[in-house]
Amino acid sequence: MADQKIGQLLDTLGVTADLDDGDMVTDAVVILKVVGQDGDVPIVIGTSETLDGITQKGLLQGAVEITTWRGDGG
Repeated sequence: MADQKIGQLLDTLGVTADLDDGDMVTDAVVILKVVGQDGDVPIVIGTSETLDGITQKGLLQGAVEITTWRGDGG
């Protein structure tokens, strides 16, 4: 595999984010499910160019918390 820019791919997939006017996105972590030509289905991670390891771990942990929060305090 080779590194590729994926902005257009994300647009094609319809990826959106809830942002307000004036918000400035500073870093990104993108998790991709890929179906390879051989039928394998790896998970691939992409990050913004300046993302450091600590911020990456923080964003991933935050994503886990957001996706597991039920809205009732649990």
